[in-house]
Amino acid sequence: MTTATGFTFTRRALLSTGSVAAGMAATPVLAKAAAKAARPATFRQTIDGFAEEVLKFSPETATSLGVDTGARAGLRAKLSDGSEAGNARFALAAGNMMARLRKIDRKTLPPADQLRWDTVHYALESAEMAKPFFYASAGQGFSGGTSPYAVTQQSGAIANTPEFLDSQHPINTSADAEAYLSRVAALAKQLDDETAQIRRDSRRGVMPPDFIAKTVLTQLGGFRAAAAADQKLVTSIATRTAAKGIKGDWGARAQKLVETMVYPALDREIAAFKAATASAPHDAGVQRLPMGDAYYAWALRLGTTTTQTPAEIHKIGLAQNEELKSRMDALLRKQGMTSGTVGERVQALNKDPKQLFSDDDAGRAALIAYCNAKIAAIRPILPKISHLGLKADVMVKRVPQDIQDGAALGYMNFASLDGSRPAIYYINLKSTTLWPKYQIATLTAHEGVPGHTYQGAYLAEHHAEIPLIASLIGFNAFVEGWALYAEQLVDEAGLYADDPFSQLGYLQAQQFRACRLVADTGLHAMHWTREQTVAFLTEQTGKGTGAMTSETDRYCVAPGQACGYKTGHNEILRLRAVAQAALGPKFDLAAFNDTLIKTGGVPLSVLPAAVDGYVRGVRG
Repeated sequence: MTTATGFTFTRRALLSTGSVAAGMAATPVLAKAAAKAARPATFRQTIDGFAEEVLKFSPETATSLGVDTGARAGLRAKLSDGSEAGNARFALAAGNMMARLRKIDRKTLPPADQLRWDTVHYALESAEMAKPFFYASAGQGFSGGTSPYAVTQQSGAIANTPEFLDSQHPINTSADAEAYLSRVAALAKQLDDETAQIRRDSRRGVMPPDFIAKTVLTQLGGFRAAAAADQKLVTSIATRTAAKGIKGDWGARAQKLVETMVYPALDREIAAFKAATASAPHDAGVQRLPMGDAYYAWALRLGTTTTQTPAEIHKIGLAQNEELKSRMDALLRKQGMTSGTVGERVQALNKDPKQLFSDDDAGRAALIAYCNAKIAAIRPILPKISHLGLKADVMVKRVPQDIQDGAALGYMNFASLDGSRPAIYYINLKSTTLWPKYQIATLTAHEGVPGHTYQGAYLAEHHAEIPLIASLIGFNAFVEGWALYAEQLVDEAGLYADDPFSQLGYLQAQQFRACRLVADTGLHAMHWTREQTVAFLTEQTGKGTGAMTSETDRYCVAPGQACGYKTGHNEILRLRAVAQAALGPKFDLAAFNDTLIKTGGVPLSVLPAAVDGYVRGVRG
């Protein structure tokens, strides 16, 4: 799973375009030819302009990308505006961008730019489709992620901004430290904007289920209970300025902002959230919301970039779950585990002391070291998977303790474009029992290499070749589909030749994603309860009840997102089979994989065009 800040934009790369050629020829024939030649540059200038507009709406993304310098330096002191007015301004801007894009004749563009035109058009169209839902936003549509509630256990200012400031906001100069303090002050406004949205939405019947509300209040209350001096918002700037020798009372100033601005705003949010959710229903899905069925159809479109219906996705999930369980059964039998269902046998493996790290700080350190060892073990087989030769640096980090209760079990942030920060692979270590040893190799392939980290590394290490707008549009099905496909690639490359239990972990991870298709559609289209969903996931996958409760709660607040993984993986495999059939012995797996990576991330509806281009190129 990838995460980001602002509009939940994913990380991509920057293209520096030239100006339209000067000195147009005087004759009509030459002028016409020159104008035609200039059209691709005009398109690039147009979408580069879009990127500049989008960054102004999401300053955090500029920082994450490492492009908040030069003319954009002012963005480093700002946070995104999530107010009703701010969302309306983005919706208006997105509509204007669509009008400008449609003025460009797609047919006159070279194939690579046609692919980019289709990609940008899809994102802007998704933004337009948010209009009927007052609890959605154009920013969510544009970035490809849904969140029907103002604050949840995994989204909102407190869940995101303190960790963002600590791990991504750079502090190398006093100006950086001043910008940090400006953002701490801006956090108070973000909280008040969320409070206003909580109140508006609750008046119209939109609030999270009671079990989500309970978790959120526990998280917010825990954050508020900490002394201001101990908050990461304070300790981060104090520690980092001291390490850099930047003189000033930075920690004291940050503490005062927390005490006088952030905490009062948080108190207002907690009070509003308590009031809004006092009678929250236990119903887990979005069907109960105004226009809930239509909203979920939009959410599935964002999550899968397809037009598949909930019933179709549910059916695919059930079928693939059974197929994968059959493979798991065969592997378990080879290891002498023959008694009970597949889920029961995997549950027994989860309790095997040989598969567990000690549930203490020493065990957590050992688990992170094991993740790093698996990254090192994968790197030698990367040439079988890709010809790109990317460095793909990555840091493995524990999910911050102050958000671990509601955070995903594993996720990552792409590296910055300027090379100042590697990718960050987060693993939730609230308890080490969440991650038995046999499951870690495939998780590392997904979040690390050749998964998210590798895909993001192409965008960072080749940033001069890719338009900046590609960094600001997220297509969940491609990004997560690629990472799930990456799990398969390391198995095919022989990573588990002498490690059958890790291979079982890979199959379980694939099966789990098939079960997600069933669970997400069950929750939001078929009136499944939270308890029913947790029971299904636990019984089918053998994963722990605690982990599956956390996962179910995640699906409740991000409808459609969980369906992107297996849907994207399925489409990549379908296209690989098409390319193999078309090319026969000329098919090059690494070249095919690189074709996918080089798109920068596109909707699944656009991906076949990229693969067609690869096939045509090989055929000559």
